[in-house]
Amino acid sequence: MSQPADVYLFGTCLLDLFLPEAGLDAIVLLERLGMRVHFPQQQSCCGQPAYTSGHPGEALAVARAQLACFPEDWPIVVPSGSCGGMIKHHWPRLFSGQPDEAQACAIAGRVVELTDFLLNRLNWRPQDLGEPVKVAVHTSCSARREMNVHLSSWGLLDRLANVERVAHDHESECCGFGGTFSIKHPDIAGAMVEDKARALVGSDAVEFVTADGGCLLNINGKLAQCGSVFQGRHLASFLLERTGGKP
Repeated sequence: MSQPADVYLFGTCLLDLFLPEAGLDAIVLLERLGMRVHFPQQQSCCGQPAYTSGHPGEALAVARAQLACFPEDWPIVVPSGSCGGMIKHHWPRLFSGQPDEAQACAIAGRVVELTDFLLNRLNWRPQDLGEPVKVAVHTSCSARREMNVHLSSWGLLDRLANVERVAHDHESECCGFGGTFSIKHPDIAGAMVEDKARALVGSDAVEFVTADGGCLLNINGKLAQCGSVFQGRHLASFLLERTGGKP
């Protein structure tokens, strides 16, 4: 496939509210690769919190509000595997039988997660301008099990000449966030993120990267609570910095 001239960015509500720099870094990264990035200001949430909490009616109302945001037939790049998975895999079921089902399915078909887009659509081979470093990776459950984008995250990092990707013994396990799961089951979620944080700190990495904002906030919060200087960054920010696009 050829590189598109224009793309949309669905920024996700977590990035918009809590990690805006990661969303901006994703935009700059795409622009530096020669694309015009369009960010519809009226976009908000994909509907996942309500949907996974068993409230399809509320989820449908939230998701429906996004339909008018992406009128052009351009790829919709999502810097989150879980939000991307919600739109791509669950919107067709959520909108089934609705008058706007075809429009929702068309949007779902244009959704692509950021790392998947960079690696598999653009075949990006970045020039690594950073110093040698060892990093670990965390991938959200939805990103790993619905979208398989842990593979594209690994692939991008492995193309950085001075980056050594370090595996850790809880890499495939949930961090405990799970949206409302962490609110409804705080003891279980707390134990899960503690295991994840311990595994990351115990690895040979100096930091971790992830393409999912909720997981990033959850794990960094636990690490800070434990007094650890070990922290993570969104993969978009890491990639932009390694390729010279950010001081």
